[in-house]
Amino acid sequence: MASTETTGSSKKLRVLLIPFFASSHIGPFTELAVSLATARPQAVEATIAVTPANVPLVRSLLQPHENGSGIPVKVATYPFPAVDGLPKGVENLGAAAQADAWRIDVAALSDTLMRPVQETLIRAQSPDALVTDVHFMWNAGVCDELGVPCVTFNVIGAFSTIAMRHLLGRVSNGEPEVVTTIPRFPAPEIRVPAVELPEYLRSQRKGGQSTFHRLYAVQGDCFGLAVNTSPALEEHYCGMYVGNGYAKRAYMLGPLSPRLPSSPEAGDSRYTDWLDSKPSRSVVYLCFGSLAHVSDAQLDELALGLEASGMAFLWVVRTDKWSPPERWHERVGGRGMVATAWAPQRAILGHRAVGAFVTHCGWNSVLETVAAGVPVLTWPIVFEQFITERLLTQVLGIGERLWPDGAGVRSTSLEGRGMRRGEESWNWPPRFTPRWRKEDPPTVICTA
Repeated sequence: MASTETTGSSKKLRVLLIPFFASSHIGPFTELAVSLATARPQAVEATIAVTPANVPLVRSLLQPHENGSGIPVKVATYPFPAVDGLPKGVENLGAAAQADAWRIDVAALSDTLMRPVQETLIRAQSPDALVTDVHFMWNAGVCDELGVPCVTFNVIGAFSTIAMRHLLGRVSNGEPEVVTTIPRFPAPEIRVPAVELPEYLRSQRKGGQSTFHRLYAVQGDCFGLAVNTSPALEEHYCGMYVGNGYAKRAYMLGPLSPRLPSSPEAGDSRYTDWLDSKPSRSVVYLCFGSLAHVSDAQLDELALGLEASGMAFLWVVRTDKWSPPERWHERVGGRGMVATAWAPQRAILGHRAVGAFVTHCGWNSVLETVAAGVPVLTWPIVFEQFITERLLTQVLGIGERLWPDGAGVRSTSLEGRGMRRGEESWNWPPRFTPRWRKEDPPTVICTA
């Protein structure tokens, strides 16, 4: 059994957390580590383990939590394995070129590449408990050998993860036009075209077994499963983990939304000062997350659409290589603001001037917009985002699809689409009441 650190006459429970190689995973993991360490500082010691290139991100996420006693979470490192064709030091999906992102996935999911370095880390740290990203299924076996409880942590919500589980093995790449109804789901009926499903679901042979079947089996055998959500948001889906036998214990820990540090380029006030000059609910906020790769042609079309709409907007463009159409800034003038690389999203969504959020439906953005009560226009791009879109538009009813015909950003042309609607306009719904309070405790669902 793992040892604990003795402090005076008491012993601290030592918890090790290992996130996936993406900012959208590292953020919630870091926030969970802080929550564990600060809830009972004399009883719990939390350590988050990442590869060297991800340490600066973790440090920046911990910085807002620094107090007189220092940062309450330790940071451990382990090496990222060498991968053919992947530049040295590229260890995060957000830092990878579009052509290299798959190489990070290959390394991350590899028994031969990733398991040895993570197993060495776990044995060296000798924790009392492990919280591991759901992708690293081998860590449950390592914990079994050490006699340590293992909790898998899913950073996205219950609706999307259970939907993908129920759809596994039901579609194939040869059926792009098939519209599938998610089975064994409560009302309303959710239908998703095959083309909008994640690649791993479309690439599976119907009825066949896959890596994800093994992953789900491992989750069911673990001590428990943690999810970054709340029953206040996904009431009818949170209970399905234990109710359907998918987990022995399910911990609903959300919303875990990291407190980001100040912008390295300018203070938070740059954006909020601009918003202060705008009327209430008059600004459209647009951001497509840290992993989206949107072509220059699509950015051009969106820029022209925003120009033609006549609306005030704050647009986050995470690239320094794209330039808007000629004289676009001059024509848009003061009604538009473009942020590059970084923006304080929680502060922006919480501002009275923001009336709508054009979002890629990434889970962290979903949690932040629901907490702020801002309605959405959905523009999903990759992964589970097309499924999450249904939660927002069909279940929660807090927005509309920007692409009613589906799969918009995968299209080669945006002519006449999206914000470029000419005389059409979207009748924005009012801000809604947030569905949870920050002080609400986590929900634990256990087997009998």
